[in-house]
Amino acid sequence: MTQIREVKKWIRGQMTSDGAGVSLRRLIASHELDMLDPFLLFDAFGSSNPDDYIAGFPPHPHRGFETVTYMLAGKMRHEDSAGNAGVIETGGVQWMTAGKGIIHSEKPEQEQGLLAGFQLWVNLPASQKMIAPRYQEMPAKDIPEEIHDDGLQIRVVAGETKQGTQGVIDNSFIEPVYFVVNAPVGSVLNEQVPASHNGFVYVAKGRVQIGSREASVPERSLAVLAEGDSVQIRAEEDSIYIVVAGKPLNEPVERAGPFVMNTRAQLEQAFDDYRNGRFA
Repeated sequence: MTQIREVKKWIRGQMTSDGAGVSLRRLIASHELDMLDPFLLFDAFGSSNPDDYIAGFPPHPHRGFETVTYMLAGKMRHEDSAGNAGVIETGGVQWMTAGKGIIHSEKPEQEQGLLAGFQLWVNLPASQKMIAPRYQEMPAKDIPEEIHDDGLQIRVVAGETKQGTQGVIDNSFIEPVYFVVNAPVGSVLNEQVPASHNGFVYVAKGRVQIGSREASVPERSLAVLAEGDSVQIRAEEDSIYIVVAGKPLNEPVERAGPFVMNTRAQLEQAFDDYRNGRFA
């Protein structure tokens, strides 16, 4: 029997800045929600004021986890120490596996207009923390979509829908679900989410009701989902939201700044390697 996931709690996160002063809302890795295994951090950013984003994120290191960037609007240029470079545009996604270490930068590829999107940090299992860095980067045109009879649109970044639409991201570590949903008022999402996974919904625009108890979750809020194998989300207003889920790793986490490892010694080694130029 299908068990619909209810809302365990919902949070608004905290406004902060990162990089060279980029304004954003931090929801996971905040005082309200430290982490949601395997998710270490979730930020939402969005502004039409260039002063909120123009400085971007200058070169900085990562080790031991993955970063996922999805652009709702605007363009973000990325470059790294291994010689990779590119631009993530509206509707595109970049799933970067930092692995044993990479130094990269992100800078808006625009000086005016709306820049909006999400960044998610995903933990790597102990056995994979020192793998070679890699990228999975997909433009909007390559992300499969479903449009339902009630006008609901699902962009399937990762995972698989009940209709069999398969996402573009390959990740066997956490077997992620990542749906970006554009929901007209009154439309209803009924989708499968593995019972083994932790999950959340972030409402970027509008207001939605989640679960059979119809918990109302407002704009710019994150709802942590309780146990179950499906989600039911009704749009109270024209809404944009994402559904994210992943298999927990259930491993110890030691983290500081841009490094996420399993032990304090590994963390200290990461800082030593970075200081001594042993990153890619």
